[in-house]
Amino acid sequence: MTHREILEAMTGLLAALFTALLSTTIVATALPTIIGDLQGSQTAYAWVITTALLANAASTPIWGKFSDLFNKKLLVQAAIIIFVLGSIIAGFAHSVALLLVARVIQGIGMGGLTALSVAIIGSIVAPRERGRYSGYMGAVMAVSMSGGPILGGVIVDSPLGWRWCFFVCVPLAVIALVLLQRTLRLPTERKEGVSIDWLGAALLTGGVSVLLIWVSFAGKAGYYAWISPESALYVAVGLALLVATVWVESRAESPIIPLSIVTERTTGLAIIASIAVGIGMFGATTFLGQYFQTARGYSPTIAGVLTIPLVAGMLVASVGSGLLITRFGKWKRFVVAGGVLLVVGFGLLSTIDHATVLWLVGVYITIVGLGVGMMMQNLVLAVQNTVSVHNIGAASSSVAFFRTFGGAIGVSVLGSVLATRVGELSAAGFAEIGIHSASSGGSNLDLDSLPGPVAAIVRAAYGDATGRIFLIAAAATVVALLATTLLPNRPLRSTIDIDPALDPMRTDSDDMVDDPEDVVRQENSREQAIR
Repeated sequence: MTHREILEAMTGLLAALFTALLSTTIVATALPTIIGDLQGSQTAYAWVITTALLANAASTPIWGKFSDLFNKKLLVQAAIIIFVLGSIIAGFAHSVALLLVARVIQGIGMGGLTALSVAIIGSIVAPRERGRYSGYMGAVMAVSMSGGPILGGVIVDSPLGWRWCFFVCVPLAVIALVLLQRTLRLPTERKEGVSIDWLGAALLTGGVSVLLIWVSFAGKAGYYAWISPESALYVAVGLALLVATVWVESRAESPIIPLSIVTERTTGLAIIASIAVGIGMFGATTFLGQYFQTARGYSPTIAGVLTIPLVAGMLVASVGSGLLITRFGKWKRFVVAGGVLLVVGFGLLSTIDHATVLWLVGVYITIVGLGVGMMMQNLVLAVQNTVSVHNIGAASSSVAFFRTFGGAIGVSVLGSVLATRVGELSAAGFAEIGIHSASSGGSNLDLDSLPGPVAAIVRAAYGDATGRIFLIAAAATVVALLATTLLPNRPLRSTIDIDPALDPMRTDSDDMVDDPEDVVRQENSREQAIR
């Protein structure tokens, strides 16, 4: 396909991705208002994000497998419709429970768009040229992530109210569906006799869900301690389900997450790094919006404006690194640099409190944005470079799954730590003014309903507690940095498909090459000879 044909094919795809991401990021600045209106707690705040991420992560491998079996165009359109359905239900929600159900439906649709977008690009563009188009995708993500919080703040501050943060995506989705129908033309390719490993998907979802529930409710008053019989039960059940998942996947004819792909060195290391990217992308955006509103007292609109440096860094890094990778064919240096920036950025964010100068916070989150932008799409590119085009969907969705899974873990863990720390700081502040209460003081996010002195203490507690959660994020990104430095620096191939002998899914032992790196060198030699 020519450059123009590829851009035409991507138009509707990027419009669909923009719609889903915009509707998701709108919630970031609206969430404090939503939870306050629905009388929710800090735990509910974190779970509104976590449920969507969990559904996203759990459904991504299934969508990825579908993309290797069925018409990708129809799958993308189905994912948009599912997402819009969840958005409409969320807009009419009058309780936290119904909102969480709607967020699960949204997450399923988002999982489809996440997996199918990278799978389609991988099916029509060679890795050597893919950096440019991945950069375009990163740009769309950055624009939606910057425009979403601002638009969400404007809607919340307007007479429309927070419910229109969900309704606004409906007309945009209709436009995306029309564009997809007109511009995306892919051959219908269906493999007969291949089944979906539903048992593996169910076990994986169950194991992840149990561990996230444990993390969310451990260590806080009224539930159970980190070291307790309840914690031991949750951990045992969660790990048992994940072990059962591995056992089922190793024997399934068509596994949801092919172990031969995720255990390959490049993919395995990319997965470890992607978990940290998920923590950075979802954790930072989730709690920064709360920091600006709850701790600093800014309106949703201003809070959205204050997060622009984060997405500006993502925009510059994703587009710039993508163009440079396409031009020079070198990708590892950008991924490693992204890891360094994430460690530095989160390390600096761990120093903020309720009185930190705002321009310093802006500088810190810009560094985090640059790190996420350099790593997010380029890690997928590195993985796609090692597998056959027939397994692009499974490989891409595996990385996307663990990135989203990392985001779900990050939001859940950081939310739990934040709630605990806010309770401790609030209790200490109340004691200073003569208020002695067993309440955490940070469970009520409707601060306008609290007396002035009490609200001031809670705001200061949120601001001072935020630094601790970013310190935890910094520790996680150190692991990601180590993983990126160990990635094999394989040259990007200039062909759509890979030598069959290099495909990790190939099981014919007679034709299997012992050392994949030798195959890469042989393939590059042949390409040079042809040129």
